[in-house]
Amino acid sequence: MRYRLIDHTADFGIHVFGTDPVELFANAAYAMFDMLTEIDTLKGLDTTELRVTGDDWPDLMVNWLRELLYLWNGKELLVKKTQILALSENELSANVELDPFDPDRHEIKIEIKAVTYHQIQVSEGPKGWEAKIIFDV
Repeated sequence: MRYRLIDHTADFGIHVFGTDPVELFANAAYAMFDMLTEIDTLKGLDTTELRVTGDDWPDLMVNWLRELLYLWNGKELLVKKTQILALSENELSANVELDPFDPDRHEIKIEIKAVTYHQIQVSEGPKGWEAKIIFDV
């Protein structure tokens, strides 16, 4: 299981899983765009490389997802897949496959306004890595 939804009163959240930090951050990106659109309809027509920094794992996760969300909110690009190239507690670089939004081809299921720091958690546990992220919708 890559992720599951978290019940939250005003917004919505996801609980993401990974065997290691690389899989966790890739699954978080997948989960956010899977909630936003029908990810299987995306083709990955274009690619871009992103570099994100943070003070620690939770800050890096928020900054990573905010940067990806900006591709949608700021540039109308939908993310199909991410490939993490390098990852440490303070820095992430990745290749991102994306499609320009086409209203005839892409359905937007939910509008995500922002990735929040509210109750952010990123940690290693006995079964691997997990994160809890709340989004403003």
